Amino acid sequence: MTDLTLYHAIPSRGFVTRWMLEELGEPYEIKLLNFDKDEQKRQDYLAVNPMGRVPALRHGDKIITESAAICTYLADAFPKANLSVPIDSPLRADYLRWLFFGPVSAEPTILWSMLGHVKTEVDYRPFADMDDVVRTLSGAVAGRSFIVGHRFTAADVVLGSTIWWGMRLLGVLPETPELVAYWEPMEARPARQRAVAGDERDGIKQ
Repeated sequence: MTDLTLYHAIPSRGFVTRWMLEELGEPYEIKLLNFDKDEQKRQDYLAVNPMGRVPALRHGDKIITESAAICTYLADAFPKANLSVPIDSPLRADYLRWLFFGPVSAEPTILWSMLGHVKTEVDYRPFADMDDVVRTLSGAVAGRSFIVGHRFTAADVVLGSTIWWGMRLLGVLPETPELVAYWEPMEARPARQRAVAGDERDGIKQ
């Protein structure tokens, strides 16, 4: 029996958390939800996450939702994995910035671009321009193996997943040399490969 349970669906952003759990090296349990059967809307799961979305993580008696928040929590809760940046480190500000840049700034722009910049009745641009996102991301990772400091952290899991999602899965984030050079070693990480294999195995079972 493990203290960590990931509520996941395939495919979904739950994969980000699965990758993080593999990097953590702690035992965990997967509870798969089938979107085709609307299992994410069942009352037992709504008691876990009233939004009816994945991922959600149970750690003992705690419930955490939102993939970036889950990764931040896990990195702090399991310091031996060395995936966080200490709160008194001068790199902590950059760490938090990039942890949340993906889901807050980049992902909405990627989705908006994929949907063709949906027009609204209000003359308002709710998301950043793709050019600004690409320039910011490319500049941040240029010549770097990791987004913060000189080692892999939870910020690389979250930001790397955003880059993969926009660049390779949806194909709307331009493959700049800087983004490709940053992403390819991330893709090859053993923990990510284990998460991919797990999703492939569980997807067949589902």
